[in-house]
Amino acid sequence: MVISPVILNLDSVYLSDEQFYQLCQNNQELKFERNAHGELTIMSPVGGESGNRESELMIDLGIWNRQTQLGYTFSSSTIFKLPNGGDRSPDVAWIQRERWENLTPEQRRKFPPIAPDFVIELRSATDQLEPLRQKMWEYLDAGVKLGWLINPQQQQVQIYHLQKPVELRNLPTELSGEDILPGFRLSLSLY
Repeated sequence: MVISPVILNLDSVYLSDEQFYQLCQNNQELKFERNAHGELTIMSPVGGESGNRESELMIDLGIWNRQTQLGYTFSSSTIFKLPNGGDRSPDVAWIQRERWENLTPEQRRKFPPIAPDFVIELRSATDQLEPLRQKMWEYLDAGVKLGWLINPQQQQVQIYHLQKPVELRNLPTELSGEDILPGFRLSLSLY
């Protein structure tokens, strides 16, 4: 049985940014997101396989980032306040150093009001594909420059760029960080 994340439509209830932040702080055992339309999602926890895959992706990006010192990496526990109104938590995210350092200490402590430059979403067994695709488009709309949607269930990865068509690749493949993450390469074998 596949259990999808719970989506709550809050058309009749408005949560300010501070109220959303407090909701998350008061319910730390739950993982919340809001899309650009204000719909609140309670995310399902992932199993061991997805958690391990996500961790490995974070390690690969983190090693590259430590070597280049070009920016900052973020885990799936980080919620970003996107310019289009969404509050999103990608599985893996990266922000260019200068952009992150331009935020105030207060902005960095709470939900940073910034779109990452790069995101990875890893489809887990409990995720439906279409909501993840919509989330990737929302990232691009918010200013994310490059995103990878890794879909182990179909042995594919979708590559999202600003102002370019989505590129679909079958696994195994090697991905390039292009000019967003210069020199970063990720080898994805069969999942």
